[in-house]
Amino acid sequence: MSINDQKNPLNESKLSHVDQIGRVKMVDIGEKDITARRARAGGSVLMSEATLKLIIENNLKKGDVLAVAQVAGIMAAKRTSEIIPLCHPLNLSHIKVEIEPRPGEGRVDITADVRLEGRTGVEMEALTAVSAAALTVYDMVKAVEKDLVITDILLMEKSGGRSGTWKRP
Repeated sequence: MSINDQKNPLNESKLSHVDQIGRVKMVDIGEKDITARRARAGGSVLMSEATLKLIIENNLKKGDVLAVAQVAGIMAAKRTSEIIPLCHPLNLSHIKVEIEPRPGEGRVDITADVRLEGRTGVEMEALTAVSAAALTVYDMVKAVEKDLVITDILLMEKSGGRSGTWKRP
């Protein structure tokens, strides 16, 4: 029996990326209204104070960690549909990635703000931007400190579309 002949146990959950018989599909957004959409995501990279000091003072052999990670986040947001299989390619109008060192806390905080006028949200683009920026920090610092921790990558807020505005409590 093929998957096409099987009853889909997930059918009851109304997953938008699964058809009636359990096959994955890209959501059809053709009939959705074009609205202003925005998403903000965040995350952190934990490290020792000594490593954070090297980043702040721009004293790492690979270069300016904060600038390179910022550019990596922007590039990743633009290419999200190439990385996440069922994401639509989007014409983003705004991408802002901020990376804030937190001396005394042993971490850098990363936020991404992504916007467009379109038929689908930009949550995945914001999350991908944060993820790529965090991975870039890791890559540029791993020669100095191997036990970095990438943590708390999450959607902070979103707006636009039928579901309206949502903010993390």
